[in-house]
Amino acid sequence: MIMRFGVQTLLLLSLFMPGTILQAADINMWDVAGKAEISLEQAAGKLPSPGIVYVGEFHDNATHHAAQLAVIQSLDKRKRPLAVGLEMFQHIEQSILDAWVAKELSEEEMRRAFARNWSEDWYLYRDIFMYCRDRNIPMIGLNVPRSITRKVAREGFEALSPEEIGKLPPIVCRVDREYEAFLRRVLGDHGTDSGFRRFCEAQLVWDTAMAIYALEYLKNHPERTVFVLCGMIHAWKKAAPEQAARENAEVEQAVVQPALKGRWTPGSVSKEDADYLILGLAE
Repeated sequence: MIMRFGVQTLLLLSLFMPGTILQAADINMWDVAGKAEISLEQAAGKLPSPGIVYVGEFHDNATHHAAQLAVIQSLDKRKRPLAVGLEMFQHIEQSILDAWVAKELSEEEMRRAFARNWSEDWYLYRDIFMYCRDRNIPMIGLNVPRSITRKVAREGFEALSPEEIGKLPPIVCRVDREYEAFLRRVLGDHGTDSGFRRFCEAQLVWDTAMAIYALEYLKNHPERTVFVLCGMIHAWKKAAPEQAARENAEVEQAVVQPALKGRWTPGSVSKEDADYLILGLAE
């Protein structure tokens, strides 16, 4: 039988050829507090257990996801009880993730659910989902409905209806000066002052919800390390980790970010930003 592949299919296949898979031995880390280059295995031994570990990403970067999987595998090989928290899935769709890990859902069904929750980029995350399924590692939806964050960005938090508020965890959406300054520093201005304020509120809802849902899972499964996959801005210590610390300061947390040339480098990142940088990844 002759098989014909389109350009998009060939691109997806090329992303996940064996050469793109990263092993722990392939990854070096920068220990921000220790100011030293260390191996992933050394870093894994220092990550909190139990607790929350945030590993940031550019959503469309295949090497970032390969590195995330390598960190998950490194912790799993240490026999640490894990759960993987996902910015990419709404909390209200938790039953889909439970069915996936329980092998009650086909890959095609999960691909459709992923597209509904996030985007069409299932193949960028597929190896992580397959590993969790194979190893029976729980996966947790951490996000709120996109319609809510979009409405907050357009109209502000106060514009949400009681029904929309009911779809959120308990959130007090007060953007303090430090949080606003943090977002201005990393993202720049977004239009008018009032427009930027609404943007900050949307980001805060996003950060706080992910933090609360991760803490909620940890409260019910106190032996586990919750490994949070999210965008680099959300993983920054001033973002979701700060909101989690305000909810429960006793939970240990760590932040791992991909190094980015000219922005996230060993010389420019402090322990107020992250704990470890993953070195040598394609940008």
